[in-house]
Amino acid sequence: MTVTGGGLGLVTELQSALTGNLQRVAASLIVVAVVLGVRQLTRWLKRRDDDLPSTRRLLLSAVVGLATAAGAIALIAVWDRSGALIETARSALSADQVSNVVLAVILLAVAYALTDFLGGVIRELADESASISEHQREVVLRLTQLTVYTAALLAVVGLFTDNVGSLLVGAGFLGIVVGMAARQTLGAVLAGFVLMFSRPFEIGDWVTVGDHEGTVTEISIMSTRLRSFDGEVVTLPNDTVRSGSVVDHSRRNRLRIEVEVGVDYEADLDRATAVVEEAVAGVDDVAEMPEPNAVTKRFDDSAVVLGLRYWIRNPSMRKRWRTQTDAMSAMKSALEAEEIVIPFPQQTLSARDDGVSGARLDASVEGHPGTHDGSGPGGGDGASDGDDDGSGESDG
Repeated sequence: MTVTGGGLGLVTELQSALTGNLQRVAASLIVVAVVLGVRQLTRWLKRRDDDLPSTRRLLLSAVVGLATAAGAIALIAVWDRSGALIETARSALSADQVSNVVLAVILLAVAYALTDFLGGVIRELADESASISEHQREVVLRLTQLTVYTAALLAVVGLFTDNVGSLLVGAGFLGIVVGMAARQTLGAVLAGFVLMFSRPFEIGDWVTVGDHEGTVTEISIMSTRLRSFDGEVVTLPNDTVRSGSVVDHSRRNRLRIEVEVGVDYEADLDRATAVVEEAVAGVDDVAEMPEPNAVTKRFDDSAVVLGLRYWIRNPSMRKRWRTQTDAMSAMKSALEAEEIVIPFPQQTLSARDDGVSGARLDASVEGHPGTHDGSGPGGGDGASDGDDDGSGESDG
């Protein structure tokens, strides 16, 4: 009976422990869901109303910070019902240290809210001013975030030590060690700042980076994102972008495009050139200056190839292909209207009369038709038909 009672007690304790842990897990999931819900709600409110006042943006950011702090406190309360963790913290920390911890949490929350608020202000100013590009806006935003968070971290460090200088020296040595261990990551960060200030391209530009081509959608501290022709998002580390070749098709706000067309060898090249130039000049998005220009490029097997060069303003991937399609359609229609042939691959067969071919033709007519050397179709040595009687001599 004693053994049975002990076993039942152990099972009961296990059940109660499992039940308690399941309740804690469920409560933790609810707390996390509430915090994430508050964050998503504030983001939705900011996106829905682009003209939201700065004070309301700051208030929403403060709500997110308070909800995050409240969620952390709730998780501590859920997993520390006995209060052992809180008592341990109280015994290990003095009253001043506890207040410093609380103040540090408040400082970090304020830094988060302030960066969010300043980000909204910077976006509003950039949208109102035509002189501020999207690239410049992102640079100012990243520098603002870095400045605010650096100041907040220094303030938090100052709460727990009076000798900040020595701590910074130690942090410098630690930074050297970390830098050696994470050279690639730090290289990407430094390259990100270089890209932001040197501005080899801007957000919205159509660029080719190595084997990747697309429109720049984001330049962050760590990476650069492109949207390709197929709608795919390509993320490139900034150190890779900085060390490779970059072609900016939008830098000068114009782009030259060349298309080729073949005309018949019997066509008047001057007339064909004028026809295609006039046809492409009437296509939408083709720049008036410089005017479209056609040149003779090469002689192909079946055609004389003309290369037509024209310019487009404010180039983009979509505009390039649309304009090229319209230009080729216009050239084809114009050439057909002027009865200038665009030949397809063809071959011209001709015969010539020389002494050798004439001699062979005569031999084939006068002798046996099977060969040109006078031998019979049976492969004989050229004897006459008199050999058929077995005498081996000619009739003459």
